[in-house]
Amino acid sequence: MGKFRLLCVEGGEVLEGGFVLSCGTHRGLLRSIYSRRRLIPGAHPGVWRFIDWLPVEKPSSYACKPVTYRSEALADELGLTNLYIVFNGYWPEHGTRMETCTFKELESAVTVRYAQESGVERLVVASAGNTAKAFAAAATQERFPVVLLVPKKCLCGVFLPRYDRRYVKTVMITDGDYSDSIAIAKRLARIKGFTYEGGARNVARRDGLGTVLLDATLEIGRLPRHYFQAVGSGTGAIAAYEAALRLRRDGRFGGRLPKLHLAQNLPVAPMYSAWREGRREILPERDIPRAENVLDLIYARVLSNRYPPYGIAGGVYDALRATQGEMYGVKNSEAKRARALFARLEGVDILPAAGVAVAALLQAVERGSIRRHDITLLNITGGGSARLRKDKKLHRLKEDYTLSRHVADRELEELEL
Repeated sequence: MGKFRLLCVEGGEVLEGGFVLSCGTHRGLLRSIYSRRRLIPGAHPGVWRFIDWLPVEKPSSYACKPVTYRSEALADELGLTNLYIVFNGYWPEHGTRMETCTFKELESAVTVRYAQESGVERLVVASAGNTAKAFAAAATQERFPVVLLVPKKCLCGVFLPRYDRRYVKTVMITDGDYSDSIAIAKRLARIKGFTYEGGARNVARRDGLGTVLLDATLEIGRLPRHYFQAVGSGTGAIAAYEAALRLRRDGRFGGRLPKLHLAQNLPVAPMYSAWREGRREILPERDIPRAENVLDLIYARVLSNRYPPYGIAGGVYDALRATQGEMYGVKNSEAKRARALFARLEGVDILPAAGVAVAALLQAVERGSIRRHDITLLNITGGGSARLRKDKKLHRLKEDYTLSRHVADRELEELEL
C-alpha cells in the first residue's frame, strides 16, 4: 500500500487514488485510508503539518490553519467548564490569518494541490459564496485555473484581498440558488471537458476540512465529547467524523467518537427535517420549502444546499447515526442574536453560518444535552471579516459571464474559458 487508498464506503472497492469521485459502481462516498496510523504532526507550516493524513505528496505554498483555544467568556455565560473553540478566519492576535475568513481555505488549498498532482488542468467549482472566495484565493496563489459558478444573490457578498482573473473565471447565475449552481457546474464540466471539483464527494476537500478536528484534538489532548457545526451540504461534518475515525484508530486520543451536533438555518433545513422524522431520505415535497429562490429565506445563505449528501453511504445520516448525533433548526433571529453574543463575549466577529452553530450550542445547553464538564468543541467556520477590512483593501469577486439557471448546453459550449 502506498501513502493512501480510496475505499468505497458502500461496496468496499479499493482504488489506488487519482482525482476520482466514486468507485464507478456505487453511489456511496469514497474515503481515504492512510497507511500511517498515528497522527504525527510534521514540520510543514499550517495545514500541511497534517500532510500524512492528506491525499497529497507535497505541500503547496499555503501556510494557514485554524486556531483552537479554551473559551472563558462564552463558557462562563453558558456554564460550561470545558468549552473549546476552533476559530477559522482572520484573527492575527490569536495566530490565524485566513484572509478569506472561512475554513473553506483548508479544503481549497488541499483540493488544488490534489488536482495538480493528479494531472487535472482546470477545476469547475460551484459555490454559495465562501467556497468561491477560498478557491479564488487558492487558484491565484498556485496559478491554477478554476471556473466558479455562484448565484447572483451570493456573489454580491464575496470580497477578498486579491485574486487574479487570469486564473479565476467567475460565472454568475442570475436567477438561481446554490443547487442550481451545482447542476450547471456539472454540465459545464462535461460539455467543456473540464474537471468537476465534486463537492462532498472529493476526498481532498473533506480531508482538508478534517484538519479542523485534528488541530483541536492536539490542542485539547483528546477527542472532544461534543462537536458543534452549522451545515449546508454537511461536507465539514462528514470530514469531522472521518477525522475522528482516524484519531480513534490512532488510539492515543480516546476511543469514543465525538457526538455530532449539526445545525441548519430554518426554513431551508432539509437534513434537519428528515432527521427529526427518522428518515434517511430527503423528500423535497416535505423537507424543502417552496420558494422562487431559497436564498431569500435564510440569514446564512452559504447553508442553502437543497440536495445535500445526507442519505448516501458515508454521508451525513451515517455520521449522525455512528456518533448518536443531533440536529438543530435555527431561526434567522436566533442566529443573529447568537452571532452578536459571540462577538461581544469572545471579541471577534463571526459569519452568519457560525452564528447558526453558536445558536445550536445555546439550544443544547438549554435542553441539557451537554453536561457542565463535558469537553465540547465549537467549530467557528468563518470569522474576522470586520477585522480584515481594517487591515486590507478588499475587492469583490467580479463576474466574467452571466447565465440563467435555464441556460442551454449551446450557451455553455460557447463560453470562452
